[in-house]
Amino acid sequence: MGRSPAFLISFIALTIGATHALQGAETVWSGLVIAENVAQPQPMPPELTRIEGSLKKFFGYNQFEVIGQSQKTLKTGQEDWLATSKFFGLHVDARGETEAGYVLNLKLYKEKELLLETDTKLSKRSPLVIKGPQVGGGQLLLVLVVQ
Repeated sequence: MGRSPAFLISFIALTIGATHALQGAETVWSGLVIAENVAQPQPMPPELTRIEGSLKKFFGYNQFEVIGQSQKTLKTGQEDWLATSKFFGLHVDARGETEAGYVLNLKLYKEKELLLETDTKLSKRSPLVIKGPQVGGGQLLLVLVVQ
């Protein structure tokens, strides 16, 4: 029983594609972070230690507290997920993968009110940090990192 060359080529292409998807699966950490200056700062949360210097340099705060977070393993680059805290929610909708990273649509909510919607790119090599609204004496930061 012979198989047609078209079937064989399709099968090989699907196998290679599935292998690439499994090898290319990466985890994205998303966090809602309150940044503020306090007299006695708490230690940097472990999720942020890799970017501690950059956060302090660019934003000028001495304490960073993760108030909501989520981790998502991206297999197709088309997934979506939610990082939530008591008052805020960050909805992340991955719209595809490029060689350099991921195309994302981000929506930030305060309770049910949409505060921000933006399309952006998340690099595989560097984190994405977006300055959000003032919260009390600090600043809300949206942080996404490919781990």
